Amino acid sequence: MRKLDRIILGYIAIVSALALWRAPDIPGCWWLLAAHALTVALILLLQRPGLGPFGRLVREVYPVVLLILFYTELDILNTGAQIHDATIQGWEQALFGEQLSVTLRQRFPSVLLSTALHGVYWAYYILLITPVVYFSARQQWFALRRTMFVVIVTLLGCYLVFLAYPVAGPYFEFARPDAWFLDNPPARLVYATLASGSSFGSAFPSSHVAATIAATSGAWRGDRRLGVVMLVPTVLLVLSVVYCQMHYGIDAVAGVAVGALAWWLGGKYRD
Repeated sequence: MRKLDRIILGYIAIVSALALWRAPDIPGCWWLLAAHALTVALILLLQRPGLGPFGRLVREVYPVVLLILFYTELDILNTGAQIHDATIQGWEQALFGEQLSVTLRQRFPSVLLSTALHGVYWAYYILLITPVVYFSARQQWFALRRTMFVVIVTLLGCYLVFLAYPVAGPYFEFARPDAWFLDNPPARLVYATLASGSSFGSAFPSSHVAATIAATSGAWRGDRRLGVVMLVPTVLLVLSVVYCQMHYGIDAVAGVAVGALAWWLGGKYRD
């Protein structure tokens, strides 16, 4: 059993215990527990020797699929949970002297900046998959496994923080930006994506920032040229999550810290 398999099973055990505890108040948790049981069965089946080509493919890609499912669970598990935005806003005020997610765009109002940074924010999904596609196409299997490992571990760690310390974020807490700020195709795409799949309580730390840095670290170690290409949008994404009012400034700072830890972890990775 690979390290990643064991980590995912550990995550399922922790979240299942939480779901069982909250099930009397949140009936949807029973469905989560059933899904977790099926997921554990799948992981154990994938450890059998003699897997065919399809089985080996499923074994490689199943963690990516689970990331999506685990993220959607957060919305159910955080139903009725106490949020900690007041505390985070206090930290924000103490560190920056203002609420950056509101004042940054007010200080630098620009249709061009809004368009570019909303585009960078949505490009998060592309940035995560780019090194996976690149290393798969070049058959750099070690680089691929290392990148997937650091990204998945980073996101699962963020998910656990979201469950232990839910923070809604400025997207929910503050009034929406003015219409002119959102009247561009990338902004409309971002809001349409959030409307179809955002999970409440998942602001601190910024998993967008943390996972993008993790993906960039994998790209950098696997192929320096790819790492350089990803570095600029990664830096811009740290700015975009605040400017576009998706995260507090302190969320982005915490995301950078988690991403730095992921970068270090990638250097320790061994098959």
